[in-house]
Amino acid sequence: MDLVAALKSFVRLAETGSFSAVAREAGATQPAISRQVASLEAHLGARLVQRSTRSLRLTEDGQDFLVHARHVLVAVAEAEAAVGRQRSTPAGLVRLGAPTVFGHLYLAPQLGRLLARYPELTIELALSDDVSDLVQQGLDLALRVGEIADGSLVARRVGSFTVAAVAAPDYLAARGEPQRPEDLAGHSCILFTRSVDPNTWRFAGPDGARPVAVEGRLRVNSIEAAVAAAVAGAGVAMLPTWLIRDELATGALRRILEPFQSPRLPISLVYPSRRFLAPRTRAVIDFLVAEFRLDPAVSAYGESA
Repeated sequence: MDLVAALKSFVRLAETGSFSAVAREAGATQPAISRQVASLEAHLGARLVQRSTRSLRLTEDGQDFLVHARHVLVAVAEAEAAVGRQRSTPAGLVRLGAPTVFGHLYLAPQLGRLLARYPELTIELALSDDVSDLVQQGLDLALRVGEIADGSLVARRVGSFTVAAVAAPDYLAARGEPQRPEDLAGHSCILFTRSVDPNTWRFAGPDGARPVAVEGRLRVNSIEAAVAAAVAGAGVAMLPTWLIRDELATGALRRILEPFQSPRLPISLVYPSRRFLAPRTRAVIDFLVAEFRLDPAVSAYGESA
């Protein structure tokens, strides 16, 4: 029995609750993972998992052993990384998560240069707009846009961005241009439902943050749909400037309320605080920090981290 492989399968089984999920991650069959866990139980002389036709749960012995298994795997990873530091080229797989649109526009075009720099490195880019648990999803690293609420994560700030209130010229010609944030009460606003509070937009004022209540009959869960609707004249939208550079340059959208520009929001790379940071993961972080610094739309260069 490959004890380390069996420990990895057991830990992932405890985290996912599914033999099928572990098998998919490992590129193996479900019976093979089941045999691994059974061999581990035979090796220990204890039942770790209570199986049924519909579910599984860890036994008391399984719960106790899970703590020790995780410690062993961290120690193995540290030993491997210690050897890896002596190598001039980072190698192995890094699973990187990111929001869909941001990952498509900012990460995917850069990763070819990263892979060319490190021929033994492999990147798995997982794009999703859901803020997922890094450990449960098997991610080594994730890019987050906005404030980080999870205190269990280590966050490395790599950039920042602004959001701006914008509208199409035809809409402004028909409805008039608001002069103060409070004037938005008389306008149709396009609400992005994935934000923390879609009906509250935040501007900067002489005394700090200036939240304003907004209303609108169009609500979308896709930031790209919000851009398209704004360009079509459906109303005023609050959008990240990195996403609408072309629309602003061509005049398809126009910034409004510029004296009340919102504060910059952070862009961070996060990873689990209890997971050892492998050299290959460090290489990805360092590369992305350098790349973000070069783009003024998202650069945080000169700002405090």
